[in-house]
Amino acid sequence: MAKKLIITVILSLFYLSASVAQDEPAGDTFTIARLKYGGGGDWYWGSSAIPNMHDYLIEHTNINVLKDEPKLAPEDNRLFNYPFIFLTGHGNIKFTDEQVAKLRRYFHAGGFLFANDSYGLDQSLRRELKRILPESELVELPFDHEIFHCYYDFPNGLPKIHKHDEKAPRGYGMFIDGRMAVFYAYESDIGDGWEDQQVHNDPPEKREAALKMGTNIIIYALTH
Repeated sequence: MAKKLIITVILSLFYLSASVAQDEPAGDTFTIARLKYGGGGDWYWGSSAIPNMHDYLIEHTNINVLKDEPKLAPEDNRLFNYPFIFLTGHGNIKFTDEQVAKLRRYFHAGGFLFANDSYGLDQSLRRELKRILPESELVELPFDHEIFHCYYDFPNGLPKIHKHDEKAPRGYGMFIDGRMAVFYAYESDIGDGWEDQQVHNDPPEKREAALKMGTNIIIYALTH
């Protein structure tokens, strides 16, 4: 009950500080919104990922989840109705100057981005994040960081879901005045692990690890 109360308060404070647009969700509900981007990358990748993550949250937490998946461009004022946004895909990312300014405002209002490199986003994502938050740096998070332990325990940091370049998975954070505004999963592919089993034929333990780590990321974002 205490955890649910904390999350409700965090959501309500975000809506208040962001001056939300019309038709916002209720202040005690949570939805993952998907962030669109230009540049040629497939922002829409993984149609089953967010619905499955929502279902997992409903089954394994007391978060009041609204099963919806808003797909929002950065310039859309409805962005400020959603304290947690998700970005994934392959290929290049490019934001306009207007979009950069809107995302900077979103982050300074308390918004949180989970960026998942499904493969091929790394260089362009880092470039665009630097445009959005030039005063901040992406820093690698140690394995004892709270995001790896706040609900489920990941003593070795991010789980390795897909091999990609066969490098070790790494989790990065971008901070504003000590608050994490961006969590970036590199060489892990949590997002693909959220998808239906038949999409990638991942074993159950891989999918479970991805959904558990997603739960950690969401709970961390909503309680900090």
